[in-house]
Amino acid sequence: METKKRIGILTGGGDCPGLNAAIRAVTKSTIQLGYEVIGFLDGFKGLMNGEHQILDEIKTSGIINRGGTILGTSGVDPSEIESRSAEILKRFEDLSLETLVVIGGNTTLSITSKLVEKGLSVVGIPKTIDNDVKETDYTIGFQTAVEIATEALDRLRSTAESHHRVMILEVMGRHTGWIATYAGMAAGADAILIPEIPVDIEELCGMLGRRSESGSRFSIVVIAEGTRLEGKIMAQYGNLGGAGRVIGGIIEEKTGLESRTTLLGHVQRGGIPVAYDRSLATAFGVKATELINDKKYGEMTALKGNRISSVPLEKVADGIKTVNLNAYKTAQKFFG
Repeated sequence: METKKRIGILTGGGDCPGLNAAIRAVTKSTIQLGYEVIGFLDGFKGLMNGEHQILDEIKTSGIINRGGTILGTSGVDPSEIESRSAEILKRFEDLSLETLVVIGGNTTLSITSKLVEKGLSVVGIPKTIDNDVKETDYTIGFQTAVEIATEALDRLRSTAESHHRVMILEVMGRHTGWIATYAGMAAGADAILIPEIPVDIEELCGMLGRRSESGSRFSIVVIAEGTRLEGKIMAQYGNLGGAGRVIGGIIEEKTGLESRTTLLGHVQRGGIPVAYDRSLATAFGVKATELINDKKYGEMTALKGNRISSVPLEKVADGIKTVNLNAYKTAQKFFG
């Protein structure tokens, strides 16, 4: 009796909308090629601890529009993976896995790249609302996060106008400002503050003051959580999530304008994925299956323009992708 071919799949790092769509796409398309699919629970922890389940067409039906991940996820210290890499390779062999599909962001894919160096056959799929994975234009989850942040800004505009305030929305983006840039541009924000560009507080307050003097009775500011002030990440003044509060306090002190800060937080990562993320996750899942079928391991699926392609994981592991400043300059034309 012929032994069935097997692949594994896991989701690592923070959750985001579109993960289930990717799991569905990989599972259904590889089953069509005769594979059995094992889903590891809670990311690399499941791989290390042998916690898994068989995925089939029934278990992955009706999940394309669900947020989160049916497999669960977790963050793992890369050093733990390093110290248990031999154990991971043995488990890989014991389960007779041909390859492992890893859906993750920068940290997860960097860990995966190290496992490739140790001989593990792996295919990566990029996901993160931060959109900071290198070598791909967009990652799974980003477009949904932008949509959520844009809707929040639209709602804040109503109360800002009613109460004649400066309304500040703080969004995720510890190292890059992709969400802030694209949501701010879509909502017509009066200022967008991102980690890539240190805040010029005098310029910001001067602009808000001029808006008020010219008759504009409210302003909208969007800020990424990792934005720097005088070279320092403002989270250093407190916990992450404090950048908006710090900026709001300075604005009130320097301009006399009343300000209010809203921290969007984990709302950006939850809920139903927008159509774009479902479609992107599906396309990435199908591409991952093609890579498996062609035995092109050590690759990550990627979007380049309007084309789905693949790139070596070693390229992805080398740093993060910062905001395209041309896009930021487009938004900047409408500041103030």
